[in-house]
Amino acid sequence: MGKLALAAKITHVPSMYLSELPGPRQGTRADAIDGHKEIGRRCRELGVDTIVVFDTHWLVNANYHVNCAPHFKGLYTSNELPHFISNLAYEFPGNPALGQLLAKVCSEHGVETLAHPATTLAPEYGTLVPMRYMNQDQHFRVISVSALCQVHYLNDSARLGFAMRRAVEEHYDGTVAFFASGSLSHRFAQNGLAPAYAHKIWSPLLERMDREVLRMWQAGEWPAFCEMLPEYASKGHGEGFMHDTAMLLGALGWSEYTGRAEIVTPYFGASGTGQLNAVFPVLPVQGRAIPAAQASNAEGYRAFPRL
Repeated sequence: MGKLALAAKITHVPSMYLSELPGPRQGTRADAIDGHKEIGRRCRELGVDTIVVFDTHWLVNANYHVNCAPHFKGLYTSNELPHFISNLAYEFPGNPALGQLLAKVCSEHGVETLAHPATTLAPEYGTLVPMRYMNQDQHFRVISVSALCQVHYLNDSARLGFAMRRAVEEHYDGTVAFFASGSLSHRFAQNGLAPAYAHKIWSPLLERMDREVLRMWQAGEWPAFCEMLPEYASKGHGEGFMHDTAMLLGALGWSEYTGRAEIVTPYFGASGTGQLNAVFPVLPVQGRAIPAAQASNAEGYRAFPRL
């Protein structure tokens, strides 16, 4: 029936918006913005009607959540970096029917997920920044999925991604793109040093880790990467504990996946963090490597609930 046409890992650094404005940072994120525009162009070319964003700025402490209001409009100021994003205007349509379908199928796969089709909850900037450059004409409908998951299992996030793909392919009449909106290493520069690290990674170790991960992605070493993801997410300061990445890889087939990442915007540093835009070819998968549901079968205390 439906089709997952494009999958991507994307940056949402607030300095992209800052780089639009007059001042010393103007134009400094042109590569990242151009990468977003290119991914948006490809979505249009593929006939995508809805973009689903796994947003690592949407913090949740229980269950998974889908923001699928009919319409989104407002002014957004970041509570994290209000001097970077202030009064950013946004407007785009939502897709309540698809959002409710995604939540239903995820729950049927053992990952409890709640849809919010009638809500005043605004999207976070992990969704708003990319939509600014991909969807200014409101061409795409947009759904935001919580991916700053405080007490969740990466296995469940992978299973959620796979279930969402199944929902699209088996029950939706349309074409969809999935975006993992988050960085690689996400160790911000220490307070007072942010300007010095505006275009740098916080430490040589983190940069080496990130670059090795990108090599693995481009080489298609998915069984090895999926195995190391929990430790990389922890020791590499992964944004949102890298639940967005687990969701994306689950949709692609997890360790069964054989595709190779295409780097659209080369790896770059931003306030100490490691960023890029990358597209992953969507290939047929059977789902044999998708992890079993974990939270729904959990018993008692787990020492490392994010793994």
